[in-house]
Amino acid sequence: MSHVVWNLYTKDAFDRNWNDFLTKYDFGGNKWLSVYLDHQFWAGMGSTQRSESMHSFFNKFITQNSSLRQFVKQYDNCLASREQREREFDAADFHIMIPCATKSAIEAQFQHVYTHEKFMEVQAQFRGKVNRITRSMHSTLGFTTYKVVEQVSNSTFNKFVVTYDAISQEVKCQCLMFELGGILCRHSLSVLSFERVDNVAPKYILERWSKNIKRWHTHIKSSQDEPLLEPRSKRFDELVFLSHNICEFASESEELTGILHRAFDKVMAETQEYQERSKEKSLLSHKEATLSNLNLLDAGSSIQSSSTLYNAPDMNYPREDYTSFSFY
Repeated sequence: MSHVVWNLYTKDAFDRNWNDFLTKYDFGGNKWLSVYLDHQFWAGMGSTQRSESMHSFFNKFITQNSSLRQFVKQYDNCLASREQREREFDAADFHIMIPCATKSAIEAQFQHVYTHEKFMEVQAQFRGKVNRITRSMHSTLGFTTYKVVEQVSNSTFNKFVVTYDAISQEVKCQCLMFELGGILCRHSLSVLSFERVDNVAPKYILERWSKNIKRWHTHIKSSQDEPLLEPRSKRFDELVFLSHNICEFASESEELTGILHRAFDKVMAETQEYQERSKEKSLLSHKEATLSNLNLLDAGSSIQSSSTLYNAPDMNYPREDYTSFSFY
């Protein structure tokens, strides 16, 4: 089963071997085992990875003998610990740069955008593309099909078909790693390198992996935040509370939903316009303040120059008559 799921890269090969597997173990009528999902995006997660990750995290704070009161208290400690770790990771993402493993301009493109954790996953694919044999099979009007061969062992080789469209800059590999996990595979990177592509299309740089992503879950408060709850979080809670009733009412029909959508669009446009005006006003105030400082500096320099001129040794005017004009 593991071989069929992880080592077969085409739908036809998977379907053929998967049907043989179902027949051999008499699973033909099982609906849970009848869906092909390799073309669906799963953010790189396995079937049980989410629950296993949560179990591992909470096991550091609670045991099976913990009371309900202890659980509530330790749950808050869990949140505080996780928030602290995220702050540390965010600080590292913005102040520390992981060196590129290759001289690829594409790797540098990901280096500047992605978080450290995700960039290291991308970097592993760049390292893996080094010993790949890439051959062009045929090309038509900028659309080229490649065969990428990688050596698994001394006598085992895997072959992958990769297509590249020079016009749309779209690359697609038979292994479907990007479609499944959101990361370009080493086979696609080999083809992009062969095509001498310096920058990948924006569709291959996912916002979810960006170091600049907004963390909406930070608006959710826990008991340790209550005494020092940030004003923004308070405003967020109030807005959620006020919008809940109208959303519940509008969802009763398509017409009411449409009215609310238009109202939301109007409010969003007005708030964005206000935000832009505020930024422009702030920039203008900053420029005016800077210009004012420069004018004062120029005025001071002019007076100092005049004083220096009148106090020059070769002038015939008495020095003491003009010292009052000097700033120094």
